[in-house]
Amino acid sequence: MTDESPNPSVELSTHGVGPWRGEHPVGDQYDPDLLARGDSRNVIDRYRYWTMEAIVADLDRTRHPFSVAIENWQHDMNIGSIVRSANAFAAETVHIVGRKRWNKRGAMVTDRYQHVLHHSTVADFVEWARAHDRPIVAIDNVPGSVIIETFDFPLNAILLFGQEGPGLSAEALDAADAVVEISQFGSTRSINASAAAAVAMHAWIRQHASPR
Repeated sequence: MTDESPNPSVELSTHGVGPWRGEHPVGDQYDPDLLARGDSRNVIDRYRYWTMEAIVADLDRTRHPFSVAIENWQHDMNIGSIVRSANAFAAETVHIVGRKRWNKRGAMVTDRYQHVLHHSTVADFVEWARAHDRPIVAIDNVPGSVIIETFDFPLNAILLFGQEGPGLSAEALDAADAVVEISQFGSTRSINASAAAAVAMHAWIRQHASPR
């Protein structure tokens, strides 16, 4: 246990910690109910026993300036996993393009700590990106794409991902400022969409973020 607060309770399982042992710490960030009952949430030790609002506020101080966008036309099961990775890499915002509803199971409730914006159409999303001066970097293995190992990601890029199988729509590819392909060396034509998203996000991290 590496909680920065003094006298933390020991972990009762791999999924959380039990009730706080000893005198409760003082601070607006702490949730009295969690201190009393234990904290089984999927959060790092630093945020054990914190309220959700306090965690979001603290994340807002350190989020990275890149964002993630996902086309959602087929209720793709990968979207939740992509949101979870966006949270892990402290992406600024997740943009859902298309259907507003998406399968949140894979997000493991990380969407509660992540800013999520919805755009009904690709055109609406592109209009938002242009208005906020955010370059769109599409991730897809299509002709003319740039190999990810050679690409310099803009600091404030929006990484745009498509659906499992069909990939990005033609409209999304046409609107992108760059199209980047993840290098592959086996026989499969493509890799899982959520895996591709994690690879692309970490490529941005390697270029722009310092280890903590």
